Amino acid sequence: MLLVTHPASMGHDTGANHPERPARIPAVVEGVRTSGLEVVDLQPPAASLETLMLVHEEAYVTAVEHFCAAGGGALDPDTVARAGSWEAALRSAGAGPAAVAALKSGDAEVAFVATRPPGHHAMPARAMGFCLFNNIAITARLLVNEGMRVAIVDWDVHHGNSTQDVFYGEPDVLYMSMHEFPAYPGTGWLHEGGTGEASGTTVNFPWPTGTGGMPYRWGFDAIVHPVLEQFAPDWILVSAGYDAHRADPLAGIRLEADDYRFMAGRISRIVPGGRSILFLEGGYDLGALRTSTAATLQGWQAGPVDDQVTDPGGGAPAEIAHRVALETSRHWDL
Repeated sequence: MLLVTHPASMGHDTGANHPERPARIPAVVEGVRTSGLEVVDLQPPAASLETLMLVHEEAYVTAVEHFCAAGGGALDPDTVARAGSWEAALRSAGAGPAAVAALKSGDAEVAFVATRPPGHHAMPARAMGFCLFNNIAITARLLVNEGMRVAIVDWDVHHGNSTQDVFYGEPDVLYMSMHEFPAYPGTGWLHEGGTGEASGTTVNFPWPTGTGGMPYRWGFDAIVHPVLEQFAPDWILVSAGYDAHRADPLAGIRLEADDYRFMAGRISRIVPGGRSILFLEGGYDLGALRTSTAATLQGWQAGPVDDQVTDPGGGAPAEIAHRVALETSRHWDL
């Protein structure tokens, strides 16, 4: 596997007590290196303005550059940037395109992008939710511009509002998100399904607080996997946040590391080797980051080895599960 990371990620100084802190990167890298997979290392180049403008407005990019050069500060109540954040953000945005090029060259079968700041909340003209540039959306747009069909699976505990918005009318991008609801940023209800020719290409699982692994596993078996097969993507990109782990301090979903192994295994054979990239998003407990990253990659290597989960369980999560299935069945065979 290809590990894409850069020392500049450590220079993104969010300040004391901020949950999106530099120590996240060594924890994730340790998880990658203890996963048992053979690792190929790659340091990404800085993204060009042209690359950033695949998703972001030029005026916004320039404003972030000047803000960081002036010493930075708070971009919103949650999102901080300092002088070192500019290079970190450029390397983070450049990591996906670099991974695409390396995978096309046959350097590895799957890539894991371990950089910061994360990306799936960053809007075309606004930073939010710890994110400056939308790293996964930039990579997806690059691939779509090359004529590829792209599936994005987002298991971060927070809905990837920007990723959804960027591709809400794009029929060649499938966006599927499992997230806590209601929670930040307040988007991702099950009726948000895409528009026009892209109707049905957004699928949201708005799980209630306290949801455990069984509904997630059922969702991957009953909905995510069959929809992916029918969409027939050329590439799969994963917003791999680990803040849905039960140990995470910022959320209330109750996953274990083994649930990430299960989810990764369920989708790892949808596309051929060399067509999958996982992007680090959230996750703020260092131990959970290590174990969940390792479990993800072990699941990706092993593939779908478990029996199919046919029951989402009971209570409020099961009600949401059935409502998502009903909504999704309007566009896909389940």
